[in-house]
Amino acid sequence: MSMDMTTDLTAVGDTGLLDTLQHEVALFARRAEQTRLGGVGQVRNSMDRAAYLLLNRLDKEGPMGVKALAASMGIDSSTVTRQVAPLVDTGLVKRTSHPEDGRAVVLQLSPRGQARLEEVRASRRQLMAELTHDWAPEEREAFCALLTRFNGALSARMAGHDRGDS
Repeated sequence: MSMDMTTDLTAVGDTGLLDTLQHEVALFARRAEQTRLGGVGQVRNSMDRAAYLLLNRLDKEGPMGVKALAASMGIDSSTVTRQVAPLVDTGLVKRTSHPEDGRAVVLQLSPRGQARLEEVRASRRQLMAELTHDWAPEEREAFCALLTRFNGALSARMAGHDRGDS
């Protein structure tokens, strides 16, 4: 739904509910950043958000160049280069030559990076289990579906703003 094709949603919807929603999203963002939703135990807070997202993307999509990684994450290539450097330095990511073009560099999750990512994922899964221990399975599924939908809407909005759409 594009805003230029509809009435102002705050006039149509329940402004009290929208105020509560924006407040809860702001609180969630702050608390998520404060804790980094880092999981439990010794792994807690041991991997920053940028590193986690980069490692996760390489794990899910496989080896790729900086430009492809940046495009798939919706961020600038220079940002990826800056964020991946410490991951290479610590051995979590390795740079290899492209199999078809030896001049091109490909980023790949190292075995150490794979192990570290799984350790962090397990810790974060434990945290999610603890935070939602008294939720019914249907509530977890609904929350996940709605949060995924919300994040998708944010991504689409950001992509539209990047193109200059309103």
